[in-house]
This record gives sequence, structure tokens and C-alpha cells, in this order.
Amino acid sequence: MEKPVFPMRINKYIAYKRYATRRGADALIEQKKVTINGKLAKLGDQVTENDIVIVKGVQRKASFLYFAYNKPKPEKKSDNNDEDDKKSRPRFPSDVFPLITLGRNDHGLEIYTNDGRITEAATNPKTSPEKEYVVETYGKIRDSFQANMEKGLDIDGYKTEKCRVKVVGDTTFVIALREGKKHQVRRMCEALHNDVADILRTRIANIAIAQLNPGSYRPIKDEELDEFLKVIGF
Repeated sequence: MEKPVFPMRINKYIAYKRYATRRGADALIEQKKVTINGKLAKLGDQVTENDIVIVKGVQRKASFLYFAYNKPKPEKKSDNNDEDDKKSRPRFPSDVFPLITLGRNDHGLEIYTNDGRITEAATNPKTSPEKEYVVETYGKIRDSFQANMEKGLDIDGYKTEKCRVKVVGDTTFVIALREGKKHQVRRMCEALHNDVADILRTRIANIAIAQLNPGSYRPIKDEELDEFLKVIGF
């Protein structure tokens, strides 16, 4: 993990210690749950290495759990609710919940955790991590497809942010983007008159699907975890 630089704003310090996000830290300060050397902290306070910071009413677990899961490709497309998705997930510890998941008809990398502190940072459009997908279309990809996708498209009155696209076959391309609106990749393709046959997510920030077999999961820890938390600003 990157070495901290002092003096440091109190909300950044609390986030660095993994008690809460910076916004969550501000809320704790406003709720008078944070003290610096025995005195109530104020928004904007600076702390040094020698200051004693106490966060009241927040239990920091010694070891949070983080998992990368390779969601299998669905046997058939479904318009039903997410019950089939939930049934197919592995039996994580009871307090683990889905952090970054996929649409019911897509497959590939998902992230699960019991660390509720990072939910906002991982899903907020301003801090959400980049995600990479391999997409197959039914029809041949046009020459203008890549440029149009990368500069942003209008989908139902919303202009998508710029992204990175690489066409790797007549009907296959790789896209990397930070946004995660519902069915966004499919809707972007439809805006260019290409129907999607398959979507596989291969990466979330620095976490890659690599050799993780469909239906399997592995822990995210050590340097890989530190880098992921850094990416989302936590």
C-alpha cells in the first residue's frame, strides 16, 4: 500500500485506516463520533503521525473478505427475475454480498465482499472502476463502429462517456469503460444497429478473470486488493 503522507485531512486518514469512505468519514465527524487527541474532530482538520484518532461506534473487522467470481454463461437467455442468478452463485459466508455483478444473460467476472464501506466507492459513477468486456455481435461490425463507440453514444437521451474499443474480429470487439448503466453495452451496440450475441466480462480494474474457471471463485487479497481499493479511492 502507498505510504501515507502527513499531515493528512481527517477524512482521508479515516478512509486510509479503512473505517469508512471519505464521504462516510465526513458523516462520522458530523455525528461527533471522531476525536483527535481527545477533542472532537471538525471537518477539514489535519492529523499527523503522532495524533491519536479514535472513531467511535464503528467496528472495524480485522479481516474483510473479497472474492472474484466467474459467473458461468447461462444455458439459455431469460427475461425472468434474478432468482436463477442467485441460485447459481456459490455459497459464500453469510455476510458476503454482491458488490459488482452482471446482467442475468451475461457472464464473467463479478466481485463479492462483506465490506459495506466500499459499496459507494465501487458503484458511484465518479469512482467506479473500469470494466473490460469481450462482446460478440450477430452481425458484422462496421468500419465506423469503433470510432462511434469510443466518442460516446446517445442511448435513450443519455450520452455515454468516452470508452476504449478494439475490434478483434468480424463480429467481436473488446470494450473498456467505467460506466455501468443497466444493459449499457447492449444498448450501445443497439444504437449502432448491432444486436449482441454474447457478453463476457474479463476484468474489473486490476482484477482479471485469468485462469478462474466458470463457476469458481478466489479470494482477492494482498497487493491485488490494495491496488483495487486504491483505484476506487478507498
